[in-house]
Amino acid sequence: MAVLKLKQKGMSTSMKPVRNLVVTMKWTTAADFDLSAVYKTKWGEFGIAYFGDLGSLNTFPYIELSGDEGIGDTGGDNEEVLRIAKLDDMDYVWIMCWDYTMVQKGRPARFKDSDIMLIVEDDEGMRYEIPLDTGNFGNVAVIATIDNTSGTPMLINESKVGTLKGLHDLAQLLDVIGVEYK
Repeated sequence: MAVLKLKQKGMSTSMKPVRNLVVTMKWTTAADFDLSAVYKTKWGEFGIAYFGDLGSLNTFPYIELSGDEGIGDTGGDNEEVLRIAKLDDMDYVWIMCWDYTMVQKGRPARFKDSDIMLIVEDDEGMRYEIPLDTGNFGNVAVIATIDNTSGTPMLINESKVGTLKGLHDLAQLLDVIGVEYK
């Protein structure tokens, strides 16, 4: 299996056009990190797969989250897995995580002290490793973007953070991403 590392914020690479991706977020930090995917379809719809709506590989949006690891303040070998079965329906997929406890409190998470790593694997055996590369404070992070607007997907290490006090709607996450919700 070939491995490409996007070690720093801003690094990007083109991917082969693929249908299926497996995105694994791994960390050992003692924090309740949650993986999610915010997406924009080819026809302009926005949506999210997260612990409250795990999605499905058999129905739209063909994105499914494995579940909520629910770690809290115990460290260890933690992971959450997201599968994308129809990337060709998407213009963008933003792979995000948040520290649920800190979002509820409106306080910064321990991203700087964490070891969050995204591993993106395509259906042809290519593996991309993307660490969260930020020293900024916040409790929500956009780790990576898949830009599929040109027909050749681009994978980008975003490593962008924001701070929320409670998570009430998708518009809040789009604001962290820097996209206007229409």
